[in-house]
Amino acid sequence: MYNKKIFSLLGLATKAGKLVSGEFATEKAVKSFTAKLVIVADDASDNTKKMFTNMCNFYEVPIYFLGDKNELGHAIGKEFRASLAITDEGFCRTVMKQINKATE
Repeated sequence: MYNKKIFSLLGLATKAGKLVSGEFATEKAVKSFTAKLVIVADDASDNTKKMFTNMCNFYEVPIYFLGDKNELGHAIGKEFRASLAITDEGFCRTVMKQINKATE
């Protein structure tokens, strides 16, 4: 089970305007070098996972796979989301620290 704190931080980032969600917005953020961290749902399609993995490796953006589409969407106050990008360095560091704690 993933730490609820991670999902709370995603909600805060959304309210602060430091998060974009959805496949097209996430892709645009990565390609425009504004994405600091990409999160993709575990239950996203294999094609989506492969696309974001390749893109994030090329643009050197950290990527994590966690939660399902409903959990990610609920955390940011939307329906369901397969991908999202954090565009703020501070939120990025904090979320990565929580993810690393949860996966230890």
